Amino acid sequence: MSEPSKRRSRSDYERGLPGHHDPTAGIGGAAPAQSALTLRLVLAAFGLVVCVAGGLVLLAADVPVAVAVVLFVLAAVALVDLVVVARRKLRGEPG
Repeated sequence: MSEPSKRRSRSDYERGLPGHHDPTAGIGGAAPAQSALTLRLVLAAFGLVVCVAGGLVLLAADVPVAVAVVLFVLAAVALVDLVVVARRKLRGEPG
């Protein structure tokens, strides 16, 4: 393997290296792979809304409370994912 022509600085790694996570980069003229952060953000927001709404509906209905608690735990996971993805997007990662 050939060594890079110059030593990379920390700023080179901040936004990621092109083709780092894409083993097929440059084969057949394919475009480089992009992160799906926006899709992950939308899906996490959807999951948060659905889980909170479903948990509230199940609390009002005559079902065991454990089912609603499971939905609220999933809503908490979606909220954490929203925060993580939003921080990554604000940092400037593409996607």
